Amino acid sequence: MIHAVCFDLDGTLTDPKLGITNCIRYALEQMGREAPPADELTWCIGPPLLQSFETMLGDAAKADRALVLYRERFGDVGLYENEVYPGIVDVLADCQARELRLFVATSKPVVYAERIIEHFGLSQYFEAVCGAELDGTRSDKTELLAWVRAQHGLDAAGSMMIGDRRHDIIGAKNNGMRTVGVTYGYGSREELAEAGADWIVDSPADVAAVLA
Repeated sequence: MIHAVCFDLDGTLTDPKLGITNCIRYALEQMGREAPPADELTWCIGPPLLQSFETMLGDAAKADRALVLYRERFGDVGLYENEVYPGIVDVLADCQARELRLFVATSKPVVYAERIIEHFGLSQYFEAVCGAELDGTRSDKTELLAWVRAQHGLDAAGSMMIGDRRHDIIGAKNNGMRTVGVTYGYGSREELAEAGADWIVDSPADVAAVLA
């Protein structure tokens, strides 16, 4: 029996494409770099952002600077360039009605994740919003989910992670949790299958069916 469910944020609860890609483009332009179109930056949605900047810039120091610039815009504007996926509120309400313990588990800094969840009126559904620190602590999903389990007393066999990228699936499997991969976010069915997701679904309604 599943008693606790951890939801990824970006690409699972909300669609953050506009805000994340706009802020990446802003950071790159501030550094004098040519910024790719938004559609060429969706691979950055989900994984720890510092790693994505390192991949794009090929230099750890430049990646650190880019992340600072990204946060200049994201903290005031970008985090609200976002929308809740249709059907998600119904999923959360159904879980709450069945007395499941719900958590947000995101690689995004928790200071931003809490504001997003509050802004979109989702706080009532979650026992806690869990994420990384600004210095990168707990940005790795394996580390984050181990911390969530320890902090909130979650039994691995009774816990589930729902996310759209391989990092969500791998992190949960490393913690002995069941996994649901969602294809309506930013990871492909192939990515989720290769990571070993227990279920792969195409819509929030399908998430609800698995949880039922």
